[in-house]
Amino acid sequence: MLNPFKPKPGRVLALLSLCATAAQLRAAIPVRAQIDVTGYVIHTDLDPATGRMNATAAVTFTALDDLNVAVFGLNNGLAVSSITDATGAVLTSERNVTDSTIRVTPSAILAKGSSATWNFTYAGAPSVTTSPVDGIKFLQITDPVSILLYPGRWFPISMPGLFTDRFTMDLQVTVPTGERVVGSGGVGGEKKLPGERSEYDFKWDKPGFAGTIVAGKFLAPITPPGIPNIRAFVTKANETRAKDMAVTVAREFEFMTTAFGQAQSGRLEIVELPADSVSAFWAPEIIAIRPDRANTRLLANTVAHQWWGSQVSPATLNDAWITFGMDRYAELLYIEEQSGKTAMQNAVNDSEAAALAYDTEPLSTLGRTDPFSPQFQNMVLDKGAMVFHMLRWEMGDDQFLAFLRGILSQYSDKSVRTANVKQVAEAASKLDLTSFFSQWVEGTGAPSFGDNFQVYRLGKGKGFRTVGSVTQDLDLFSMPVELRIETEGKTEDRRVDLAGTESHYTVETFGRPRHIILDPDNWLLKTTPDLSVKVAVLRGQQSVAQGDLLGAIAEYQKALAEDRGSSLANYRLAEIFMMQHNYQAAANSFRDALRGDGEPKWTEVWCHINLGKIFDITGQRERAVNEYRLAVQTNDNTQGAINEARSLMAHPFKRDEEASGS
Repeated sequence: MLNPFKPKPGRVLALLSLCATAAQLRAAIPVRAQIDVTGYVIHTDLDPATGRMNATAAVTFTALDDLNVAVFGLNNGLAVSSITDATGAVLTSERNVTDSTIRVTPSAILAKGSSATWNFTYAGAPSVTTSPVDGIKFLQITDPVSILLYPGRWFPISMPGLFTDRFTMDLQVTVPTGERVVGSGGVGGEKKLPGERSEYDFKWDKPGFAGTIVAGKFLAPITPPGIPNIRAFVTKANETRAKDMAVTVAREFEFMTTAFGQAQSGRLEIVELPADSVSAFWAPEIIAIRPDRANTRLLANTVAHQWWGSQVSPATLNDAWITFGMDRYAELLYIEEQSGKTAMQNAVNDSEAAALAYDTEPLSTLGRTDPFSPQFQNMVLDKGAMVFHMLRWEMGDDQFLAFLRGILSQYSDKSVRTANVKQVAEAASKLDLTSFFSQWVEGTGAPSFGDNFQVYRLGKGKGFRTVGSVTQDLDLFSMPVELRIETEGKTEDRRVDLAGTESHYTVETFGRPRHIILDPDNWLLKTTPDLSVKVAVLRGQQSVAQGDLLGAIAEYQKALAEDRGSSLANYRLAEIFMMQHNYQAAANSFRDALRGDGEPKWTEVWCHINLGKIFDITGQRERAVNEYRLAVQTNDNTQGAINEARSLMAHPFKRDEEASGS
């Protein structure tokens, strides 16, 4: 999954700059797939005491071209001792540490369409320093939890092929007795071996992405009451969180099963990830999660991958918006189900900002962009989600769900392309969606709407006629938009088909129109002054994550130029000043945030806490305690704010302590 792993505040760099040099290294990786890996048979032995693993992997694949060399991805911490073909002939290989690949030369040229099985033997002590994605821990053998996540390349994967080349997997994992192993398609449970070792067997015989296992000193599995098919595996330290995670996942799994149909499996294993790893990951039957990050939205996004990513997957990274966008949109649908339309619309606002933050490359050509860059992440997740949100508006709810189920049924256990999605959408909706896909998938940008109208009184008490036009700045834009006419009496909604830069409408109402709202329920991706502020703040946060404080300040100043009263922009600017120990400037900006629009609400409590810290640092304890008291009085415990304020009332904050933020 490309990005449901959300790192700690202050360490977002690890995610958003995942492989900052990837664009430079791509020349060493084939531009398009050379081979189609169809299956693996793997045995791996894990030794947490030394951090080492030993493995053998039989890789069966088909050549997609005539090949005199095949490129596989393999973690730099794993040294290959031998590679042989099906005849036992030893194959030569060359390691490229700059892109975590190994180039293997066959004993004879592989003809296009021919199949082969190569046997790899390798071992090593992989860690975050050997990760193929800079700064992200996908692979580490350690106590109490070892993680072998698919992007960590703990087995040879085709390049390129991450999340696109589907395969089956037979897997044996050996661990010290007393450890449990979680994987896809568990067979038979623990098998005791001599020498205080245990073996776990896994078999996933549907083409997919079963290449993730997590092993550790887990307690006996914890299940929600009456739901034995969902189990949580956690260490003793996280025992109290296990039941809540299991109950939440059970509800989300039930909701998505109702919406999308049956998943590949009715079983889900929730498994703990270490505190210094990614926030979440997935595989068939697996919800891997850091318990300290296990909020409803992240869990929902991870659960959605059982359909969007596992059951169907993108044919290429140019099609990644389909599955990753639907993971995000499934998350938003669950918010709507649990908390209502207002909560859904607030979440859509966040996705709109992320969708427009880097909208310079069409979704249909993102495959040439670093897949772990902020641009790729924001586009495939959030613009992808907005594409589905707008399709729902065009189709209507019933046809939209039929469309989603159509994709899953027609392409189950297969790859899907943008053209396939368009075809299924048109069949379900009976609409010509060429213009829609041209604008939102093959194009960039979003319209900025305007509305000009005149109101005329009709004679003989017949009411009023409003004659107006909707304007926007994209010449080829064509899509329906909703108008909400608020009158002195009944509020009325009208659907207006837009085409070109100006579209006219006429509406008759009994009451005099007082206000006309374009797209009142926020169905369309569009540019607005409010959204420009959010976009600038988001880009600023990502600049901070990448260590570019000057760039972040510039983005926050852009946001404040649009809206001086933005509490969020002022708050984020104040955070940077605190990082720089510029306490007077930080205090000024925190106070500007308190005087601002109060959005989001948590800025109030955290402004008071951070002002208190500034007063503590500068030796003004009485003023600090007063700010902490004001924080408590907000009754807002976002990110444990009230708990922290009470703690700081008892113990003064010191500058060398780690600063907290929301």
